Amino acid sequence: MEEIRLGISGSLLGDSVLNKGKYKGDRFVKDTLGQFVEYVPVYPEEECGLKEVWEALRLEGDVRAPRLKNPESGEDLTERVVRWARQKARELEGENLCGFVLKSRSPISGMERVHVYADDGSRRKDGVGLFASILIDHFPLLPVEEDGRLHDPGLRENFIERIFVFKRWREMPARGRKIGRLVDFHTRHKLLILAHSPKHYRSLGRLVAKAKEMATADLYAQYHSLLMEAVQLKATVKKHTNVLHHLMGYFKKQLSTDEKRELLEVIGRYREGILPLIVPITLINHYVRKYDEPYLKKQVYLEPHPVELKLRNHA
Repeated sequence: MEEIRLGISGSLLGDSVLNKGKYKGDRFVKDTLGQFVEYVPVYPEEECGLKEVWEALRLEGDVRAPRLKNPESGEDLTERVVRWARQKARELEGENLCGFVLKSRSPISGMERVHVYADDGSRRKDGVGLFASILIDHFPLLPVEEDGRLHDPGLRENFIERIFVFKRWREMPARGRKIGRLVDFHTRHKLLILAHSPKHYRSLGRLVAKAKEMATADLYAQYHSLLMEAVQLKATVKKHTNVLHHLMGYFKKQLSTDEKRELLEVIGRYREGILPLIVPITLINHYVRKYDEPYLKKQVYLEPHPVELKLRNHA
């Protein structure tokens, strides 16, 4: 797999001139995830010529269609930023992005819970930054997250998983859109999808089953949409436990009574929150190698992202 390209609000890398040396960047984004991705930084405030007033900017008015204003001068900067954002989104089409990390709470880049001020001075915390809104509308299937939410282990793992799924999907059609390749992709991702959404697991299975009845372009478009919708849902402990028991079923003839008991105990302790997911996964991977289980050797679920990211290490 080629290096993953991620769009990012440039301030999160700590190299924006707006930081003036005060902010070194987000450590996870810059130092940890940065080892596995290539960032394509975007600097909204600088590119819009708002370097001098960026700290004063805020959203005002209707939360569904807020205006970006400088309350100190009363200047309305909405149209300037919207024009830039639409042009920037078109430019990003050529960057082959597999995701985007936005700056939280920003009236331009915040993905959610951005303050919107009413005429009476009160404020609501359910706005979306102007650039963030246009970016998400322009790339509806692109994994998008913001730095603040990436400090939550579950949300972090979900986002990283999505960008790797998006990358594998992007590489697959690039080699030619054929039904056989889609079937292979689905086969390798089955258990990963099941961990996120049993409902989508069934829907995608039905879609693949009737693949020969559809135009290939329609098949690929529907599959991609359902796939990204599925993996956006969080994989819960209950759903992971279901998949782990499913995996165990592949070894019912090979494992000894003691091995089965040990694996059941490890899965149970994960379900109870005593052990992290990486423990039963490591044990199952051991059995996959030991018994050379061909179907499970292909399953992305068992290693959906680099283990160095330690995303499955939290209990």
